[in-house]
Amino acid sequence: QLQLVESGGGLVQSGGSLRLSCAASGSSLDRYAVAWFRQAPGKEREGVSCATTRSDVTNYADSVKGRFTISRDNAKNTVHLQMNSLKPEDTAVYYCNAVTTKNYWGQGTQVTVSS
Repeated sequence: QLQLVESGGGLVQSGGSLRLSCAASGSSLDRYAVAWFRQAPGKEREGVSCATTRSDVTNYADSVKGRFTISRDNAKNTVHLQMNSLKPEDTAVYYCNAVTTKNYWGQGTQVTVSS
């Protein structure tokens, strides 16, 4: 059973950077397509970025394109989301997701961007 634990969230000023990590256990994450989602207060959860199993294809929401980068560290069984030039509208709980025939979610990590 795959388990995911996010870390790296926090409070940062507008224009700053954060690097989120999603550590997997119970299975090798390179077997899964992975994604980051976020959910702001009062809003629906939205996809931020995703990567195929070999990360040969990555996609980004228009709102984060050019600022966020998804990457894998297979040696550490971890997926990262590098977030640069953060804006107040990036404030949300960020969730890691992994998919094969089942959908797995982490518990989320809070990102707060102050103006």
